[in-house]
Amino acid sequence: MPARPYRDLSRCVLCEHRCGADRLAGEEGVCRVTEPVVASRCLHPAPPESYTVFLAGCNFKCLNCQNWSIAHYPDNGQPVEGYVEPAFLARECVRYLESPDGRFMGADRIFFSGGEATIHLPYVEEIVAEARGLRPGVKVNFDTNGFMTEQSLQRILAFATSLTFDIKAFSDEVHRALTGAPVDPVLRNAEILARRAPERIWEFRVLVIPGISDGEVEPMCRFLAGLGRDLPVCFLAFRPNFVLESHPGPGRELMERCVEAARQAGLRRATWAGVTDVPGLAASEDPALRPFYRTVPARVAASAAAAAGCTTHPRDCYACLSSRQCPVKRYVPVRQC
Repeated sequence: MPARPYRDLSRCVLCEHRCGADRLAGEEGVCRVTEPVVASRCLHPAPPESYTVFLAGCNFKCLNCQNWSIAHYPDNGQPVEGYVEPAFLARECVRYLESPDGRFMGADRIFFSGGEATIHLPYVEEIVAEARGLRPGVKVNFDTNGFMTEQSLQRILAFATSLTFDIKAFSDEVHRALTGAPVDPVLRNAEILARRAPERIWEFRVLVIPGISDGEVEPMCRFLAGLGRDLPVCFLAFRPNFVLESHPGPGRELMERCVEAARQAGLRRATWAGVTDVPGLAASEDPALRPFYRTVPARVAASAAAAAGCTTHPRDCYACLSSRQCPVKRYVPVRQC
């Protein structure tokens, strides 16, 4: 356990699950993480170029998780580094940003990712304070799924230079089927961010999974355009992985249609990224789940969750009696790309 206690963790309400777990005493909430845990850290070329600290654990249980080996700590048995003293890590971050390799890459900020960095918020705050004691004004990017409380978002805005903000789906039932959590807090926080600090949004990232979330693109675009037509939006091509390891990726034409839908909605800064046309076999719908989900896309996603062992439908990881022994978190994909 860390040498210094983080009082927020004694009754954790950092995210909208608001579990209230005493993580300092070893109690587990939905994320199942007690102490702050670093999975890895390195200079990273993906925009924004940075020294990236990957933090282990997540408050979502996404079926499509590309960082599953990090996000589903501690259940999947994948190796992580462990607790790293904030002062030590801050010195390392600054040293690498100022190194020849960092300067050549153009790395200009510390990037906190995961997993989900919100569940380690007091730890992140301490690292940032230490780093800015060494290099005043050092930039910081906070990468998030948007499921923090309003209070946590205000704390993040107090130190973050930029945010990369993922939106997994727009409708509540598709979002629940994919992540195990409701969408309303995510959309609320997207609106708060767009209204109060639009200049700090590096980009909203919208996942495109054919047959599951692609039908969400148009209403998502209208929602985001209503917050600001100059908001940067990047559609991410789903890459088959984790529980959805056999599901196909989107084609290039679909990704281009997403950008066109954004422009039609009035968004001026829409792009797409990722590898397209990855083959696969679309997940099939389990008829037994029809009473729990209205739409086919939600049922398709939920059926994949059920096949991996999820028993609570509609998916709700906070209320699930098996949350602490979640079979989804223990899933190890065969296909890893």
